[in-house]
Formats: sequence, structure tokens, C-alpha cells
Amino acid sequence: MLDLTTTYLGLALKNPLVPSSSPLMQQVDDIKRLEDAGAAAVALHSLFEEQIARESFALDHYLNYGSESFTEAISYFPQMLGYNRGAEGYLEHIAKVKQAVQIPVIGSLNGFSTGGWIEYAREIQQAGADALELNVYYVAADPAQTSQAIEQMYLDLVREVVKSVTVPVAVKLPHFFTAFANFAQRIAWAGADGLVLFNRFYQPDFDLESLEVVPSLTLSHSNELRLRLQWVAMVYGRVEADLAVTGGVHSAEDVLKCMMAGANVAMMTSVLLERGIPYLGALLESVKAWMNDHEYESIAQMRGSMSYKNVAQPAAFERANYMRVLQAYEPRFDRNP
Repeated sequence: MLDLTTTYLGLALKNPLVPSSSPLMQQVDDIKRLEDAGAAAVALHSLFEEQIARESFALDHYLNYGSESFTEAISYFPQMLGYNRGAEGYLEHIAKVKQAVQIPVIGSLNGFSTGGWIEYAREIQQAGADALELNVYYVAADPAQTSQAIEQMYLDLVREVVKSVTVPVAVKLPHFFTAFANFAQRIAWAGADGLVLFNRFYQPDFDLESLEVVPSLTLSHSNELRLRLQWVAMVYGRVEADLAVTGGVHSAEDVLKCMMAGANVAMMTSVLLERGIPYLGALLESVKAWMNDHEYESIAQMRGSMSYKNVAQPAAFERANYMRVLQAYEPRFDRNP
């Protein structure tokens, strides 16, 4: 009999499929349908720092610096007061979800400073969340700000959040770090129980006629998974934290690749928005079918089997792969038109 169980953030899960932040998380009925379709846990949409502490001086500085000179820039920042029901509504939503489902519920905070909103980490726990995902969404746009300062900001934030709660904490990171493996380990040493790789930054577009910034959201595709697989495979067994892949998980093959790279869970959003909640059940059945066909008995058996854990020099190994790819490429254009 197949054993699809896994663990993530100390939570025992029936399988590695975890739907993550999306509009599907805003309705209790949809979350219940995800559970019925086979979801092992859910990661809720985020409560944003701007909803909690937008009146703070530091945040006001970041949001408004230069706006007197560049009025078009103001449109980058949305009105946050009513987003996701507001802070109190978010806490009520967690409580309702916990009453409706049996699977673990992971709350989410999205921010970058160590301000008073850390109190809401405690309140998310008190509302019933089984774990907390800290989604650090920060674009380093200030030329005077050093990489060391940015990394220290992340580390300070993780330490403060971890101190404020007793539930496990995962940190959702971008890949924009010079020495990512080292930084991932330092985040784990700061107290993070898990790493979620990677955050997707959404780049706005410009409307040349109205001279306005136009929000643009593009759903993920499976080809985005490669970056996640590469880094999960690199840090598996080397960094003392659980690993979650998010961004690009669309098929059973994608889920299986995540497990073989070393992930504890595969998170998905875009494919459920595109294909609907019932697709989650079909995805789970496809995972089972593949495992049966290839004589795998458990997720644990395959986890990390294609990681770099047993490679003495991952950087040299990666360069060798890089050279092989370049040497194997064959131009497809006609050389003799």
C-alpha cells in the first residue's frame, strides 16, 4: 500500500499537496472543498504589514519617499484598509477555517519590518493557525542600501517573529541573494522551521497614454519550477529546515520532481485557479499511479533522491551541467537557406 505521508513544520500530513495563497483561500467553503479534494494542508492568503502598521513613520517613509517629485509613483501602492477583510477580519477568518476543516491551517504575514505588527503573529496563533508563514516581500530599490543590511533585516525579522509565537514558522524567500545557500542556513539558524522557495515578484507595466502604473499578474508555468528544483536540491540535507516548493507546480510530474529534489511539500496556486479545485484530486491520483508504475512505496523513499546532498562540490557539479547544456545545444535554423 502506498504511503504518501510527509511532515512539514512538524505537522504530520497525509500527502505533500498544499494549496497556497490565492483567492481560493478567502472563502471557507472553497477551503473545505480543497480538503475534500485531497489537500493535506492549506497556506492562507497573507495579512499585510500595510494593513497593520501603515501609520508608522518608517513605513510611511518607504511608501511616500519621492512622491512629491514623481506623482505617478503613488499609483504603485494600493489602498490596504479593506484588503483581505482587514486585520481583525483576517483573524476571524482563521478561526472559521479551523472550525470547518480537519487539515492543518498555515497563517501568513507579508511584510519586511520588525514593527508592532509582530503582535499579530501571536494573534494568528491564538486564532488557531497551526503554523505561520512569513512572506518577506521586499524589493531592494535603494542604491544606498547594502546587501548586508538587507540580509540583516530579514534575520532580525525572523528572530522577532519566532520569539513571539510557539507555533512553527516558515519563511518564504526570493532567490535574489548572492550566496543563497549560506543565507538559507542563516535563516534557519535564526529560528525558521521551514523555507518556502521561492517568492514570485510581480512586475507592473506602464500605460504610456495615461502615464499610470498598471498592475500585472501572470500565473506561473511549469518551466518556473526548474529554479526551485535546483535550489531545493542544493540545500536539502545541508540546511536545517523543512523545504517547500512554490511556483511552477502544475502536474503530477512536477510534484514528484519536488519530492526527489528534497522538498517536504509541493505548494500550488496557479494551476488550481486555471483548472479548478477538482483538479487537485486528479493530481493526487496521478501521483499515486506514477508511484505504482515505478514501484515506489512511499514519498519518504523518493525524497531527496535527486538532491546534491551526496555531491562534494555542488558549485562545480552545477558548472559541469552548465557546460553540458551549452555543448549539447543544436541550432534549429537552416544553415544553408
